[in-house]
Amino acid sequence: MSETAHKPVHLAVYDTYADWETGHTTAHLTQRGHAVQTVGFAAEAPVTTMGGVRIQPDLALAELRPEDSSLLILTGAALWDAGDELAPFAAKAREFLDAGVPVAAICGATAGLAREGLLDERTHTSAMSLYLAEQPGYEGAEHYVEVDAVTDGNLITAGPTEPVAFAREVFARLDVYKPDVLDAWYGLFHHSDENAYPVLMAASEAGDA
Repeated sequence: MSETAHKPVHLAVYDTYADWETGHTTAHLTQRGHAVQTVGFAAEAPVTTMGGVRIQPDLALAELRPEDSSLLILTGAALWDAGDELAPFAAKAREFLDAGVPVAAICGATAGLAREGLLDERTHTSAMSLYLAEQPGYEGAEHYVEVDAVTDGNLITAGPTEPVAFAREVFARLDVYKPDVLDAWYGLFHHSDENAYPVLMAASEAGDA
């Protein structure tokens, strides 16, 4: 495990958030020495995920500063499609990107970024191009790509069925694993490639993953 000190990774949490979409990401970031802090509208207000799990946020969104973070993760949620209640999280993503701090958005969170205008000039993906085309103010159709997940500078996006590809892009952006180990990690968790397991075990034993 790396001994390098990292600023925390911040995971946005809100009611109906899709808890399975970031499980690989947060679990393996933690194993590799990154602290993960949850961010809600208010630290004293628990949220309930789509899976029925209650989470007490570590801090309030208004308290979150890009300079104190390595990455902001925005997960899908039914609320992204129900109105503008989560718009402050998209606005915080703009603040992060303007400050040069990475943002990773999956599933419905990409719709929030589309409405915020953050996909108009950046290569991105989502559930499907039509989903984003329906978002008010979205003008980024020419930058949409049909891939599992994609990184454009400091912005990572992925569709709802690709939590492993999403995690891979996050790990690559934060240099969590060496390239060959990251390939093996993806091979194991996305393709169930049995040949990837010895690579991961050897890297773990050598302490140079």
